[in-house]
Amino acid sequence: MTTQLLHKKFGPASFYRAALAVALPVMAQQLIQSLVSLIDNFMVAGLGDAKMASVNVANQVNFIFFVLMFTLSGAGGVYMSQYNGAKDKEGMQQAFRFKAITTLFISTLFLLLCQIFPEHLIGIMTIGNSARDELIAVGAVYMRTVSWFFIPMALSQSIGSAFREIGRPKAPLVISVCATLLNTFLNWVLIYGNLGAPRLEVLGAAWATNIARAAELIAFMVYVRYKKPAFYVSLFRLLDARWKLFGEILRKSGLMVLSEATWVVSETVLAALYNGRGGAEIVAGMGAGWAIANIFFLIFTGIHVSTGVIVGGALGGDRLDEARDKARWMQSGSIVAGAFLGLLQMASLLLIPIVFANLTAEALLVTRGLLVVISIYLPLWSLLNAQFAVSRSGGDMMMGVVVDVGVTYVVFIPGAFALALLTPIGPVLLFAILKLSDFLKFAVARFWLKKELWVVNLAKPVDRQSERPTNQRSDQTTAH
Repeated sequence: MTTQLLHKKFGPASFYRAALAVALPVMAQQLIQSLVSLIDNFMVAGLGDAKMASVNVANQVNFIFFVLMFTLSGAGGVYMSQYNGAKDKEGMQQAFRFKAITTLFISTLFLLLCQIFPEHLIGIMTIGNSARDELIAVGAVYMRTVSWFFIPMALSQSIGSAFREIGRPKAPLVISVCATLLNTFLNWVLIYGNLGAPRLEVLGAAWATNIARAAELIAFMVYVRYKKPAFYVSLFRLLDARWKLFGEILRKSGLMVLSEATWVVSETVLAALYNGRGGAEIVAGMGAGWAIANIFFLIFTGIHVSTGVIVGGALGGDRLDEARDKARWMQSGSIVAGAFLGLLQMASLLLIPIVFANLTAEALLVTRGLLVVISIYLPLWSLLNAQFAVSRSGGDMMMGVVVDVGVTYVVFIPGAFALALLTPIGPVLLFAILKLSDFLKFAVARFWLKKELWVVNLAKPVDRQSERPTNQRSDQTTAH
């Protein structure tokens, strides 16, 4: 490949320095949170396979809430980045209102579900598991307690992500790191009863999370009121939304939510199927593997945030050819970054006997196998995340529907049930085979991005007749 082709595909080093300047603080924040999550899992693992498995099953249900909350916040974030690129303060405030209102709504809904139906939710996720009764008993108590953090987390996510989307990620990093360190300390105190506190075991982990999230929200509220960034609005004026724009974002985010909901359903179905391939050792082993893998998944957050800021900012500033180039460079760089982190994750296999020494040998075998599979897939998943981030930076939410809904319901879910019901294969091999469908997702996404439906300046005034943002493309089209 010639130097000219390399430059066209990857771009200059200055581009990646700018991308890393945005991504690294966000990735550092997730790294700290993932490490703390790993420590949490280490502490709960000290209680044995069954109790760790119970917490992990509850968190598999909570995962649905996290994805929907981050999706709605991200939908508002698309507009936040573009209005920031256009220096439109009022537009940024409207984008923030959307983020806060929708995430508060979804968090309230999930709080009610987890308070009223925890046994049913845990039971669905553990059908066929030999330790199902114990997992339901412990997991339901944990779920009822920990779900109270949903409300403060919604507001913290809205404020913290808004700072990142306008290119100011350092404050959210500091606040979230302090909150996660507080969470770790409280875990040590409350799970095992240190410093004279009662030994609460899994309930201690839940209360540690609740207290830390409440402290995080207080810090965010104080900081945003003191700094008053361009997107800042008082909570008393949160409902002063421009409802026509709110509806426009909601229509676009509806497709985004459908895409992410389809993906999270597929992941939840897969988790329920592999939970039924054995006993507590399967759930605990897979949970331990994901706890380590989440450290390396920081690349996905970095890709989404930096793409939103850099590509979305170029689109909002009406620099469409620049956005095309930067989108291509981001996708190429994501493959290299994913391969590098995949190698690092392979090396992390050495840590498993140290971090999870209290788990059984059967559980540790599952953990090792899962991490090997994830390491192999990391370059592909990084590229997929870059493709989704590019499409969403210009408000093209339909690509996610085509990719996720199409591939998931035509290939993934039928294949999952076929393998689970017709073969005796273990959870790791089941996961590895089904994730081959992600190559099809990549191919569909690549075809869709070439149509350039994402090359849109959302910050332009809405056309009165169509009530959609005008889309003026330059004459020159660059292939991806």
